Amino acid sequence: MAKAQLGPGSFSLPVIYRLFFLIIEPISALVGAFYAHFRQPEYMALTHASTAVSPIPTGTSIIMSQLANLYLLFALNEALVLRSTGNLRTWKTVLFVLLLADIGHLYSVSAVGSRVYWDVASWNAIDWGNVPFVYLGASMRIAFLAGVGLGGAQTAGAAKKTN
Repeated sequence: MAKAQLGPGSFSLPVIYRLFFLIIEPISALVGAFYAHFRQPEYMALTHASTAVSPIPTGTSIIMSQLANLYLLFALNEALVLRSTGNLRTWKTVLFVLLLADIGHLYSVSAVGSRVYWDVASWNAIDWGNVPFVYLGASMRIAFLAGVGLGGAQTAGAAKKTN
């Protein structure tokens, strides 16, 4: 698997991590931000159709826009913060925090019932984003944190920066 250097004194980043953390996942988060802010009725209906209301109450709309802002923060952290550093410690810290967020995100959908975790046939677009895509992201973070594909081959400069 091809690896890319992030800069002087940095670790080698396998292409799969580069694609997922710096491109695919930030774009996905931006899509979530767009729907949570600009397409609130559709977002609510996809989240839980039987409790979706129209028009969206003002308080709910504010919360949805705040959620959109958090999705934007998530996208920017991955796309810009991670892209700006080759420091392995920084990468591991950001990805660990995002792993904790993945766990919280997976727990948050439990309110619709356990079927959301296993009933693939009933999943809609938002369920695909809330469950398997989050599991994929968590798996990628766990693999990165465990050093899978990193080969333990940091440069001396990167090793010094992480201490």
